Amino acid sequence: MGKIILEARHINKDFNDPIRVQILSDISFSITKGEFVSVTGKSGCGKSTLLYILSTMDTDYEGELFIDGESMTNKKEEQLARIRNEKIGFVFQFHYLLKEFTVLQNVMLPGLKLNKFSESQIEHHAMDKLKMLGIGHLAFKNANQISGGEKQRVAIARALINDPMIIMGDEPTGNLDKKNSEIVFDTFKRLAEEFNQTMLIVTHDVNFARKTHRNIEMEDGRIIQDKQLETVVKY
Repeated sequence: MGKIILEARHINKDFNDPIRVQILSDISFSITKGEFVSVTGKSGCGKSTLLYILSTMDTDYEGELFIDGESMTNKKEEQLARIRNEKIGFVFQFHYLLKEFTVLQNVMLPGLKLNKFSESQIEHHAMDKLKMLGIGHLAFKNANQISGGEKQRVAIARALINDPMIIMGDEPTGNLDKKNSEIVFDTFKRLAEEFNQTMLIVTHDVNFARKTHRNIEMEDGRIIQDKQLETVVKY
């Protein structure tokens, strides 16, 4: 059994608008280092709400969340913001790159925000991440000069810049065609299996989900299936 990176214990969430509606019911699971986990379910089943709780961006819930063995309960927003920037990398459906910045500058941004290393060290690290993903040649292009699939790979490099414990993705292939979706999937899988990077990806794409190591299926705010799909292989 590997090191537990993230653990949810009995997470519940409801909205009162104007009557009480249960959004998440008794969500409990853990993710170990190097796992590539997908979360699937129909629209409205609660999977994106769960991701926002697990990423510490939503603190209005019942239950407990642990990241790297540390409880997130009763932490101040500035503490949570630092944990997010240091331990979690985010990849969304839309890349959110700054078009007036170069690819390299976009990747550097979370590193500059964390302010742990010098600018030259962050630049070197960012270049390494781009090369690792096979897009080093794009470094000095402006973000608006590259394709949609390339933009999403740049977003993955940006998510990796602070060497996070876990990458969280919210429909990261939802805006891509089949070919680019496969490239992004292959990038995630390589990161998990070759670099031991932990991944938690919310997706509607069943083809994407069935090729991950493990799938958590949700329905009406509950986990209805947590299934191991493939043994984690390390190269």
